[in-house]
Amino acid sequence: MLSDYTSIVKASCRVVRGTTPRLLWKFVRNFGLRNLSNMAAFERRVNKGKPFFPAFMMISVTEACNLACSGCWVTRGGRKSLTPEQLDGIIRQSKSQGSYFFGILGGEPLMYRGLFDVLEKHPDCYFQLFTNATLITAEIAQRMNKLGNVTPLISIEGLRDESDRRRGRDDVYERTLRGLRMCREAKLIFGVAASICKSNFDDLVCRKHLEDMAREGAAFMWYYIYRPVGADAHPENALSKEQIRQLREFIVEQRRNAPLLIIDVYWDAKGRAICPGATGMSHHISPSGYVEFCPPLQMAMERLNSEGSNLVEICQKSEFLADMRKMIAETTRGCILMESPEKLADFIEAHGGFETTSRATFLEELKRMHHVAGHDMKDEAIPEKNPLYKTLKKRYFFGFGAYG
Repeated sequence: MLSDYTSIVKASCRVVRGTTPRLLWKFVRNFGLRNLSNMAAFERRVNKGKPFFPAFMMISVTEACNLACSGCWVTRGGRKSLTPEQLDGIIRQSKSQGSYFFGILGGEPLMYRGLFDVLEKHPDCYFQLFTNATLITAEIAQRMNKLGNVTPLISIEGLRDESDRRRGRDDVYERTLRGLRMCREAKLIFGVAASICKSNFDDLVCRKHLEDMAREGAAFMWYYIYRPVGADAHPENALSKEQIRQLREFIVEQRRNAPLLIIDVYWDAKGRAICPGATGMSHHISPSGYVEFCPPLQMAMERLNSEGSNLVEICQKSEFLADMRKMIAETTRGCILMESPEKLADFIEAHGGFETTSRATFLEELKRMHHVAGHDMKDEAIPEKNPLYKTLKKRYFFGFGAYG
């Protein structure tokens, strides 16, 4: 039905009107075309049993952050950071495997000195910057415009009261909106994200929030599911099974005619749960230089050297990561952190995994974690309805054989 393409048309028109031809071409070429090539190469490697390397690399450049969010896995007050040489090496090693797209996380990545100087060395890549936007000034937004290959993904964890409560600071929502508006004035392509929990569900899982963010210039909305991890976990704020179902129904319905694109990485075209780490699509580099399964799972066995030049070797030879992908895929299609943290703890202890955080308490936190609802809805899976999203999910989210 033509109405199913309304969201795509609306978002595309707003992006074209709100940016410049140069930025639009960078987005299409570096993010779009190169990603298609990268995913095809990743699929070929998996199907032919060739040495492993993930399709995308998520990189947490620093533990430092200017906020103090509850339920965050990053060590509050931590000071670990990658060196610029390591960050540059990660990018170069990934490019040697055909991967040109990176998620840049923190802490708050804008607190990492020299970040844009490193990204500037790689105009053939595309970087998604996960940020709370409170540090985005007109000058920083213009620097991203000059680079042309950075898309800010701005985290909004609730409206005014909820943002202050969750973020541990005052006036966070307005400061975030100011940063967002700096991005819009600089004609950047940018998105917004939200980690959905009980306390922000009603405010953020609604049509009004999508429309408000579209009016602010966001090209897409990325919904996550809150994971109660870290030193200040708050498991009571995790979504119930019914709320996860409501979130999935909302995403599927709104994709038909929302004023912006809606992204998730939890379900395939048939609505079956997936874990990007278990499929091998993505792994994570910690601020201390360890190669981890995913950002909130802060245990590893292999560490980058001072130049980051051993990343390919680690990914190809790591028995820890290979065994973890296999174990998790055999255990659940959902999130093992939420559904079976004790099995994960046993696995890590049996393999001798190392703590990668400044606080050195992750394993103890894992053992104390409560079972909470995950996104695997099993026989109640809700398939995609929008034909374009269904096609994209079939192409990018079918599991690459991870689940048999």
